[in-house]
Amino acid sequence: MLQLTGVTKRYGTLTALDDISLQIHSGEFFGLLGPNGAGKSTLMSLLAGLRSPDAGALTWNRQPLGPSSQVSRRILGLVPQHIALYEDLSAEQNLNVFGRLYGLRGDTLRTRVTEALQAVQLHERRRHRVSTFSGGMQRRLNLAAALLHQPALLLCDEPTVGVDPQSRNAIFELLQRLNREQGMTIIYSTHYMEEATRLC
Repeated sequence: MLQLTGVTKRYGTLTALDDISLQIHSGEFFGLLGPNGAGKSTLMSLLAGLRSPDAGALTWNRQPLGPSSQVSRRILGLVPQHIALYEDLSAEQNLNVFGRLYGLRGDTLRTRVTEALQAVQLHERRRHRVSTFSGGMQRRLNLAAALLHQPALLLCDEPTVGVDPQSRNAIFELLQRLNREQGMTIIYSTHYMEEATRLC
């Protein structure tokens, strides 16, 4: 499904990724485990098509992935390391914005927004502004935004940083359910050994 061949990425004199090769199969829950600065977020940004590698290739079912790839936008959901939400909008309004960016409209959009809010246990807070949410609630809403278009591949870049134990467990349970019941392929980066052991 997903193949990386000899992927290298440099920032000036710093080599963030050095000749990385991986094969990730459909339905896999794959962990990227390493300390801060190990290159996990760099690899996620290459997979998401936000940056290009300096060498090597990334392909999805033999189709190239990268900044100019339309494949990336259709198949990928990205849960970034840093919260990417509009704080002055409600949870529901945020998901409507992201859903429209994915090309969702009308009844389909309304249904997907409701399902996503229920999945992350925020449906009762759907009309509340994001600025009133705890860090854990914002993380869960970020995850909901990545799921709206029902991606085949979900990229989770340290999604539990600064999250309370209850929200952390809710995120774990949702990701495990998506992988087990829907067969969603998930790539999960973390510097916590116990997270990788539990999930991947």
